[in-house]
Amino acid sequence: MVGTVVRMATSHDYRIQAQTYDRTRAASPSVLAPLLRALGPPGRVADVGGGTGNYAAAVRAHGFEPVVVDRSLDMLAVARTKALPVIRGDASVLPHPTGALDAVMWVSMLHHVPDWPDALAEGRRVVGPGGRLALMAFTREQLAVHWILDYFPTTAAWFGVRHQCEADLRAVLPGATVEPVVYTDVVDGSMAALCRRPELLLDAELRRQTSFFERAAELDGTELRAGLARLERDLAAGRRPDEEVAELRDRIGDAIVLSWTKPT
Repeated sequence: MVGTVVRMATSHDYRIQAQTYDRTRAASPSVLAPLLRALGPPGRVADVGGGTGNYAAAVRAHGFEPVVVDRSLDMLAVARTKALPVIRGDASVLPHPTGALDAVMWVSMLHHVPDWPDALAEGRRVVGPGGRLALMAFTREQLAVHWILDYFPTTAAWFGVRHQCEADLRAVLPGATVEPVVYTDVVDGSMAALCRRPELLLDAELRRQTSFFERAAELDGTELRAGLARLERDLAAGRRPDEEVAELRDRIGDAIVLSWTKPT
């Protein structure tokens, strides 16, 4: 099923990445384990901003009945090849009746939604009493763990403001529990995961599948080339920027998963 809503609030356009996204952005076990705990018992779940459906397919394997909701028809076309039901829609105007679902999940996507409180409010609306919301997000506090920003100074002006503070997320989802995500794999090659293996960031194919590097290349190719050259020199000299943030990562994680339950 493919439906359409007019309003589109998500800021990033994945048309270019859609056809090659699955090569490097599979469902990470590091994310899936806390995500499943946040979702609770299997049921009907909307994977909002679910793209090519990797995480939807992963939770389906654990008994859930997922539907992928995304604004990108190109991403949804790939999700359909996995026999997943899909709906073209926007995170801030979910195409579901009130109380129709058992759960909603957002994975690594809320920083692309300018009116993200509306998106979470929609999640609260479409789940029934006792329904669960599971949000995997990179918070603004965790950007310090993503040391790569130090290599591209101008990125902070646009990248940091896109990410929510943990306190802001908790304010919109009062009573939510929080579990840190610590990447032990690079199966889902997000920028945060790749920061655990700095040498992988020198691979142009891996970088291309992240929204951060896609936009960095568009805005300032000179800074991008200079930053990557500096990283290559540092690694050759034995510097490990990932190890320099290890203590902070141990305390706050690479990301978080929030779990919220609708009162009965």
